[in-house]
Amino acid sequence: MKKIFLLLLITQFTFAQKDGYWDKERAFTKEIKLSSGNRTLVKIDDLPEGASEFVFRILLIDENGKITTSLASILKAIPDPSGVSQGAAGAITLTNSLSGDDTCLYGIYTSEKAGNQFLIDGKLETACYFVKEAVNKDSKVISIRNTKCFANAPNIWFAFENKNWVMSTKIVLEVVSWVDYNASRGWNTKAKKVLLLEAQKLSIIKTMGHNNNFLATFLKIFAGKYKFSEYNQLLDIEKTNVIESIGIESLIQSGELQNYLDKIRSESLDLYKKGKSDEAIALIQKEIIEKKYAKDIDYSALGDIYLFNKQFVKAEEQYKKAIEKNSSELQYQLKLAHVYLFSDKVGQAKDIHKLYKDNNISTNKSWIAQTKSDFEDFEKRGFPTDNFKKILRILE
Repeated sequence: MKKIFLLLLITQFTFAQKDGYWDKERAFTKEIKLSSGNRTLVKIDDLPEGASEFVFRILLIDENGKITTSLASILKAIPDPSGVSQGAAGAITLTNSLSGDDTCLYGIYTSEKAGNQFLIDGKLETACYFVKEAVNKDSKVISIRNTKCFANAPNIWFAFENKNWVMSTKIVLEVVSWVDYNASRGWNTKAKKVLLLEAQKLSIIKTMGHNNNFLATFLKIFAGKYKFSEYNQLLDIEKTNVIESIGIESLIQSGELQNYLDKIRSESLDLYKKGKSDEAIALIQKEIIEKKYAKDIDYSALGDIYLFNKQFVKAEEQYKKAIEKNSSELQYQLKLAHVYLFSDKVGQAKDIHKLYKDNNISTNKSWIAQTKSDFEDFEKRGFPTDNFKKILRILE
């Protein structure tokens, strides 16, 4: 018995990098016995999600003929059908030497109703694809996404008419789909819009405003981790947790994390200026510290709020954390000295001033000048000034 063979002709064409696979696991194969002059309609199993093309092979063979090589195995030689289906500079011919002398007409439908009508009148013109002349073998790659008639069709039907008016024939039909990796995950435009509506409920978005870079990264990460069908199966509470988790990851990968944190800091400062100290503290605690993004400036900011609200124990704790994060920043040492001064730890305050009094806090402000400026501010805010002179004598 002669072997089935595949002739692959390529003219000035190189296949693109593989972005999908031939779905051999769900390949459709059926032998159809059709009496002389009769017609039949064959439903193909549901096309897999993400199918962008499918290839079919039709062979008419006698009763004793057998197919020795399946179409699915032959397709290993074809890494990507896109060049074929899009009419690029390549050509592919699938042939088989086992075909007999019997012939048939066939058409491919996306509507069972239209296919059934063919059984009645034998007219193929309503098919998405059909042959005008009877054949004893045929094969073709059909693009689903680039052919309007096949677009979004979950099912297809093959219709056949045996043109042998004397003898019955056996038709072997094989169909294999090419599955696009990205499309197979179900994230089409409609599905992405559904996800974006959920993403826009995130507190991150409320703080950042509509940020295209963040949202694009969010979609990419989410689609990479979950299929749309998997996302739909999550409970509401699971969806919320997943969306929040990927939201944080998207901030980092999009490079927007620093912008987000700066806006949180700014929002906290605005709350403090409006007299909403508890809300200002809670915002930094929840959005920065609990999520482990805190820097020295965040602990210092909390220390400032506690200090100006005369919560000296908590202020001391925060300033020490700021110093631990950045020991070279002298302003934190000065703030800690202020806390000691108001906590009846004058001796510790003096020690800090003696150690750093000859330094500059910044490029244009000395430790001494900053201390005097701070004392003036404290006096305006009604802080006790009894110990100020003890410090100023050290600085003179």
